[in-house]
Amino acid sequence: MQIFVLAFLVSLVITLLIIRYQHLHSHLTADHDLIGIQKFHSTVVPRVGGVGVVCAMLACLLWLGYKTPSEFKPFGLLLIAASPAFIGGLVEDCTKRVGVLARLALTMLAAALGFWLLKAGINRLDIPLLDSAMSFWIVALIFTMVAVGGVVNAVNIIDGYNGLASMVSIMMLAALGYVGFQLGDPLIWKAALAMMGGILGFFVWNYPRGLIFLGDGGAYLIGFMIAELSVLLVARHPEVSPWFPLLVVMYPVFETLFSIYRRMILRGTSAGMPDAAHMHQLIYKRLVRWAVGSKHAGEKTARNAMTSPYLWLLCSFAVLPAVLFWDNRLMLQIFVLIFAVLYIVLYRRLVKFNAPRWLLVRKTSDKK
Repeated sequence: MQIFVLAFLVSLVITLLIIRYQHLHSHLTADHDLIGIQKFHSTVVPRVGGVGVVCAMLACLLWLGYKTPSEFKPFGLLLIAASPAFIGGLVEDCTKRVGVLARLALTMLAAALGFWLLKAGINRLDIPLLDSAMSFWIVALIFTMVAVGGVVNAVNIIDGYNGLASMVSIMMLAALGYVGFQLGDPLIWKAALAMMGGILGFFVWNYPRGLIFLGDGGAYLIGFMIAELSVLLVARHPEVSPWFPLLVVMYPVFETLFSIYRRMILRGTSAGMPDAAHMHQLIYKRLVRWAVGSKHAGEKTARNAMTSPYLWLLCSFAVLPAVLFWDNRLMLQIFVLIFAVLYIVLYRRLVKFNAPRWLLVRKTSDKK
């Protein structure tokens, strides 16, 4: 628990300093785009919240070096592996010049580093016809790079509202850390606790007022750590089915896959073409009807914050069963299917303006 508290305090203070002195760096670090198709904030906000999380992880690395030197090296290697994903995202946050494909390549490079430094490779899927192919290291490496890169970008995709990606990530890391603790794997559960503390230190300043954003650097770092700990669990512990981490990350991953299907198959456009039809955006527009059309910054921020709890609840329908049945492959597969059906049904009802009335949030007073 000490590692969690340390990470929380370091992230809390560093993030506060970034906010307090934003006038010194806002020309590089602030999000000045207030009218983009996926923008829902009203004021210029720093988008380098990932810096606080990184500082928290580095502080935990030093603490482990002092308290338990044997755990210093693997924890350090994990951070080294994560560095291409974080640095690529951070450079994009500051320059707006790192393309999507370049960032995807860097997340895959991070996965390859994890493969070599930590032996974090996916060599089984618990699907008989595919498991034989996964026994070849080159196949395992390519699949690992694609899977890790996919999860990283999935976390980045859901980073659209105050507190959304950060709280969802805390939930997913808690599930991974719990199973790592049950299996006696200190790297996994301590890294999960450190990340949870670091993200929570950021969350305090991000939700509900949105004083700082994660940015691509923060989202990519968090996504990589979730993906890498998932791979390590499966690679190190034969009793853990690959369906467990899949169910844990089901919300962001299915959101991404469904978006690709919606754009390429239904609309015939590029999979990378941004739009305003993600699940969180539909909830914002169709369910959270708080001060719709208002130009008042405080009311827009309140509406933004009211969106995230819906998605926290949706994510819990995947994370909770994963924790309860982490060692039962059949139940994990059943709940993967249940979540997919639940997502599609809810999405369809939102698109058709047919959501249950009890889910609607309306403004009860026009008093300003």
